[in-house]
Amino acid sequence: MNAYTTDTFFNGRIQVKQNQAGYRFSIDAVLLAYQAAPRSGDKVIDLGTGCGIISLIMAYRNPDIAVFAIEVQAELAQVAISNVKDNHLQDRITVIGADMKAIKADMTAGPADLVVCNPPYRSPGSGRINPDNQRAVARHELKANLQDVIGSARRILKTAGRFVTIYTAERTADILCRMRTDRIEPKYIRTIHSDPRSEAKLILIEGIKGGNPGLKIAPPLIVYNENGDYTDEMQRMFEP
Repeated sequence: MNAYTTDTFFNGRIQVKQNQAGYRFSIDAVLLAYQAAPRSGDKVIDLGTGCGIISLIMAYRNPDIAVFAIEVQAELAQVAISNVKDNHLQDRITVIGADMKAIKADMTAGPADLVVCNPPYRSPGSGRINPDNQRAVARHELKANLQDVIGSARRILKTAGRFVTIYTAERTADILCRMRTDRIEPKYIRTIHSDPRSEAKLILIEGIKGGNPGLKIAPPLIVYNENGDYTDEMQRMFEP
């Protein structure tokens, strides 16, 4: 029987149950939820929701959005459902246990205004695959590859809808090419650095379905300042 921990977020205002040994969310999810910035009335699809953390953050901050959280791993989907109930967000978040490749707009009450995804970064042949299945699926493209993620986003987005994701910086060319191929035009990139002197390890990317060419490169996002504390911008991401 799996053991779970309960962690708090937003000064205890959100409770997050997670598998103690399996997949656990990282700062990537916090960064993505911050960047996504849903607009009033948006219908949002969270592809590969895991324990539901991105959906929880967005729904807590934006009480007038509707979120559909998609998770292919049955156990994680149940954890996400439990987290939604425990945080009394059933009126804003619907968890769907399904493969993102099978999701169609009629399963989420029509096309989405915003699709977010924290996808696996590594191809199956790159690096050691974690023996824990939940962690392996989260990190390696075992259940869904980049083409699956972008293709799913294109299929369920409305025209001019936004796709926002976080990805490993070393595969920037891969994701930009894939997005343009699937007619989600890259419009915004922000590199993420551990400190001011380190190279970028991650990137935040936003694209528009059917958008016109024109890419903005934002100032870098720095996670830690000189003394090892979170920067002011990072600290704001953890505030309700």
